[in-house]
Amino acid sequence: MVQIPNQPVPASPAQRPVPTSADVARLAGVSRATVSYVLNNTSAVRISEPTRRRVHEAARDLGYVPHAAARSLRAGHSRMVLMPAPTVPVGPLHSRFFDELQGALGRLEYTVVQYGSVGLRGDEAARAWAELRPVAVLVPGSGLGPQGVAVLKRSGARAVVTLGPERVEGAHALLMDHDRVGHSAGTHLAARGRRRVGVVVPQEPGLEIFSRPRLAGVRRALRGTGATTTELPLAYEEEAAARLAARWRALGLDGVFAYNDEYAMLLMRALQDAGVAVPEETAVIGADDLMLGRLLRPRLSTVHIELPSGRDLAELVDRAVREPGAPPETHEVLGARIVQRDSS
Repeated sequence: MVQIPNQPVPASPAQRPVPTSADVARLAGVSRATVSYVLNNTSAVRISEPTRRRVHEAARDLGYVPHAAARSLRAGHSRMVLMPAPTVPVGPLHSRFFDELQGALGRLEYTVVQYGSVGLRGDEAARAWAELRPVAVLVPGSGLGPQGVAVLKRSGARAVVTLGPERVEGAHALLMDHDRVGHSAGTHLAARGRRRVGVVVPQEPGLEIFSRPRLAGVRRALRGTGATTTELPLAYEEEAAARLAARWRALGLDGVFAYNDEYAMLLMRALQDAGVAVPEETAVIGADDLMLGRLLRPRLSTVHIELPSGRDLAELVDRAVREPGAPPETHEVLGARIVQRDSS
């Protein structure tokens, strides 16, 4: 066996010290207080624009970033806003909304953290979120109960905001009633003379919190009109859409609300492949008003969904953090209007 002689271990390069606000102040030629005012966007103190530029350039050159924990100590609470990852698939519309919200919170000096609570629900999830000691929690969907809200508040959360169909005791609520999405679609199809209306209900797990209210909304819109409603379970797969389209004429449907634009595009393509003319034989309408729907032929009719602006929600969070004793606010924030195009 060949022995390899011991070799001296090369010395690792000395670790560079972490830059501090004092280093930034020296390089910029200002006080540490000025560095703090500039980098924390403090509006109570007026700082000239040339000084602000010098501080930002010095921080960039040194690679300095403010210490979140230190900032939290000064404020008396964390600046972390926790957003549990959605437990259901979300489309482009909701993704844009959450991106806008995250940007607006960042401009208010909050650190947004998305938490992947896979397998955790309700109060169990709330306990996991509480371990991170967020100053605010934004909970999409449903499942959080009053006990979970209490756990979060005892751990230091000043604001708990739910975004869903129901209000939760102790939390601010942004009510998103998807019944009105279905109601708008059903009203439109009835006005177009459609009397045998299908409603796509996605088979993907978790989407029932949106699909069941939308189905109920269509039924409510058609009540008393003489029109019928047929529930159409559908997986988001080409094969599933083709199977449904193959028996379309046997179902006798002359209109369909396809849950959203993505399912509408899937189904409309399958109907056309099966020889079903859109809209002559069957009117098709989706929801979300995606750009891609305008590029189809025929162009897709849709329900345009109006969500709150990310800035408005960020201001609600900031207000709740600054006034933790104020009573919870409740806002109905989901609007719906028809965009009629060629498919209906």
